[in-house]
Amino acid sequence: MKKTRQEYIRDLQTVQDKVAIMGETARQALHKAMKSLMESDRKLAGEVMKADDAIDDMIIDIEDYCLLLIAKQQPIAHDLRVIATGFKISTDIERIGDHAYDIAKTAMSFDAAWEPEKLQKISSLGDYAEAMLEKAIEAYRRRDVVMADEVRKMDQGMDDLVTKTFYMLSGMVTEVAERQKQITQLLFVSRFLERIGDHAVNIAEWIIYLETAERIHTQKHTKTSV
Repeated sequence: MKKTRQEYIRDLQTVQDKVAIMGETARQALHKAMKSLMESDRKLAGEVMKADDAIDDMIIDIEDYCLLLIAKQQPIAHDLRVIATGFKISTDIERIGDHAYDIAKTAMSFDAAWEPEKLQKISSLGDYAEAMLEKAIEAYRRRDVVMADEVRKMDQGMDDLVTKTFYMLSGMVTEVAERQKQITQLLFVSRFLERIGDHAVNIAEWIIYLETAERIHTQKHTKTSV
């Protein structure tokens, strides 16, 4: 029997609910990964790495659910955008989960006891990336274009933090030669966090497309998919 419109609307809402839950799971993974790095908590880092499988399972579930809806309902216009953006946003979230995994993997061999005040910029960068992601996921839950645009505007702040962090760490390579390995690790972490910010912006741009049908792609972000 063919589904009623109300049942179909519930199915579309399920897509968004699944994606939002996946986004929150990735945010928690990022938070724990940064905590494990700052505190040299290898046990917590291991938990983050193991939990990455759950995020991978979530994207498969979302893709299967979306494909089933397309096959059965043949959606058009806004309904199709709900499904298409579900696909796209879940892909960005999956990559955020991958970067959280990378940070946790770094934490497995990182000594946070080394001049913790010099790690503050990395910590601030992590907080900023998490704030961008949290706002992007909330904007998606609410279908809030204004909030999504705020995420896009936060990107300049992320760029500024990344630049300052890069110059600080690069300057320390010659000053603290015996810590070159750790400095290199932190440079990689700053890059992972920058990319998480980029993916948060991608999510924001897909939200704007969902609600307005307007395709917005900041030139910088055309090359950030990893």
